[in-house]
Amino acid sequence: MTELVLWGVIPYIVLTIFIGGHIYRYQKDQFGWSTKSSEFLEKKRLRIGSTLFHWGILFVLAGHVGGLIVPVGFYNMLGITEHMYHNVAIIFGMPAGIAALIGAVLLTYRRISVKRIKQTTSTGDWVTLIGLLLVIISGLVATALNVDSHGFDYRTTIAPWLRGLFIFQVQPELMAEVPIWFKIHIYTTFALYVVWPFTRLVHVFSFPFRYLTRNYVIYKKRISSREA
Repeated sequence: MTELVLWGVIPYIVLTIFIGGHIYRYQKDQFGWSTKSSEFLEKKRLRIGSTLFHWGILFVLAGHVGGLIVPVGFYNMLGITEHMYHNVAIIFGMPAGIAALIGAVLLTYRRISVKRIKQTTSTGDWVTLIGLLLVIISGLVATALNVDSHGFDYRTTIAPWLRGLFIFQVQPELMAEVPIWFKIHIYTTFALYVVWPFTRLVHVFSFPFRYLTRNYVIYKKRISSREA
């Protein structure tokens, strides 16, 4: 029963809050749907931290898609063994995670050390940074503890469990033997998803498509009567 609640009920509660929260936020707070950039207050540290964080996260997400969404049978069909996949995941995944962590730490330090930014930082901003740090750190710990290529293979347990949720074929029994560090990583991610719609993270789903088709804005200098 506990496994069913943890891995069959709570995930849908989190997903409902995640989707419903975004819909509510968009309906009630469209003007607040932004990154709330603080670039005009400080640029140098932001440029370094943001670059490391965003590129690191992109590669981490790509690795998650490759390991959790793509079935293991696809890799077998290509002749990619578990050992080969594991080595590639470690070689590329760890540096990407470390880059994302360094970036997140720099961005956090920036908000603490720059007085003007600290004064404009909201509770939601702190929750976002702490949530991201916990997710990244727990992910790195799970990866580090699974360096042994003969260790736990999440592609045969966590991956089919996750894919099953999206097609409403709940299989909580697949999570019974999953190491605790992977479970901690999953639940820190769940916590981040719950607060996501109510923080600046909503900007992830925003892309200014209308900028691609809108007319150019032409600026003209106003000539005063004296200049004329």
